[in-house]
Amino acid sequence: MRTVIFDLDGTLADTSGDLLAAANACFRAMGEGDLLGPGDAGTALRGGRAMLLLGMQRLGRADDFATIDAWYPRLLEEYDAALHHTTVLYPGAVEAIGTLQGADIRTGICTNKPERLAHKLLVALGVRDLFGSLVGADTLPVRKPDAAPYRASVERAGGAVERSLLVGDSVTDRETARAAGVPSVLVTFGPSGDDMAALEPEHLLQAYGDLPGVVDLALGRSAL
Repeated sequence: MRTVIFDLDGTLADTSGDLLAAANACFRAMGEGDLLGPGDAGTALRGGRAMLLLGMQRLGRADDFATIDAWYPRLLEEYDAALHHTTVLYPGAVEAIGTLQGADIRTGICTNKPERLAHKLLVALGVRDLFGSLVGADTLPVRKPDAAPYRASVERAGGAVERSLLVGDSVTDRETARAAGVPSVLVTFGPSGDDMAALEPEHLLQAYGDLPGVVDLALGRSAL
């Protein structure tokens, strides 16, 4: 059984606007005002701590890790309260997943977003039922780029790791695929798209309409 596992932020959906809003809510509560803007979308998709760190750097406090640790739970609270105000799925994602499933390909998600928040977002976007598995940052004791969450996402979707691949948008996804010994497909349409070729994935994905063909190329066509 072929299986395609997706990262979430920056791969399936552009979540950067809601993430940046959550971080800026924290900075305002600190009395610093909004420190991040649309040009920081790439940082947003690397997670809450990355955004807090960037804000601290702009305040000249790059080594203030105590403040980052203290405000990270607040950032999650802010994000939880408004996690799909501006978030949208990338064009063609739903249709591509439908095509994969029509070819008897299993699908799942492996993300470094906390599992509960990932589930809540997918439900809000109306796509949770499209995925046979969901493994988040806190589902297991380890997270990406450790291979264990990826393997769990494949197995929980009913697939076999040796006939699977990971679709992602970051060096973390590239390293996860390498650790699991599977092909990586990195999207070029996210905020960090121009940097993906330098990571030397097995495949680059220019648009979701191309995904079924990339999967056939990477994993072979079904024998059925």
